[in-house]
Amino acid sequence: MIWQQFANGLAIGSVYALIALGLTMVYGVLRILHIAHAGVYALGGYLGLLAFRLVPNFWLALFLAMVGCAVAGILIQRYLYMPLLALSRIVPLIASIGLFIAMEETFRLVAGPYILAFPADPGLGSIQWRLVRITNNQLLVFLVTFALLAILWFIISRTKLGLAMQATAQDLETASVMGINTERIIAINFIIGSALAGAAGVLVGVYFNSVYPTMGSIPAYKALAIIVLGGLGSITGTVLGGLLIGLGETLLLGLINVPFPRDALAFIIMILILMFRPYGILGKE
Repeated sequence: MIWQQFANGLAIGSVYALIALGLTMVYGVLRILHIAHAGVYALGGYLGLLAFRLVPNFWLALFLAMVGCAVAGILIQRYLYMPLLALSRIVPLIASIGLFIAMEETFRLVAGPYILAFPADPGLGSIQWRLVRITNNQLLVFLVTFALLAILWFIISRTKLGLAMQATAQDLETASVMGINTERIIAINFIIGSALAGAAGVLVGVYFNSVYPTMGSIPAYKALAIIVLGGLGSITGTVLGGLLIGLGETLLLGLINVPFPRDALAFIIMILILMFRPYGILGKE
């Protein structure tokens, strides 16, 4: 039972990490909370479902959803945030919240207020090892998450683009003075983060076989708990925070049956850890 719940928690935590990564990448370069990122995540679920209905191939649907969300991310960056960066940071935050609400209502008006099934089968099968069973959908989450995180790690730590991204995140003005095209780096951050959110939306839609207008509401604030827990702006900390939240929720509810709602546990875990690590797991003062 313990190992089965551990596998379930890793699957949920992997999705949490994908959702929160885009949020922490945007915060790393702009120091703003990109609440509309949760709307991009929901957009990924709808785009993936639409593509799958048109061409019943899961992998093609996943790719098209990531591309569509990347385009949405660059549009949000260029036409929402860039004109507001000279103002107080509360202004883009309010604009982001407004855009997120508008996206939810648009999904409701266009696709309807009902839950839509996403019965895609990636054809991976399941794995049985002793008493632990990794289902088809869980295996899909593990494989896609691992592949995307590996690609992101390679870009950030092994390429000149990644070095420029790290420099921009450390000090935007100094990086610009040193010849880095910071506007281009910010746009790339939005493209990558939004593509990851789109992939998470497709994975969640398939995992739970459901896509609906408000599917981004809970991730909108749970992702905030994850990036604070991992350390604001830390990509590695965000991944660890997402896995920790997923494991904590699953183990506390599946084994101990704590008397709290599942979605409240993320903040309880965050508070307990911040009592001993005020700047998060890998955060800096």
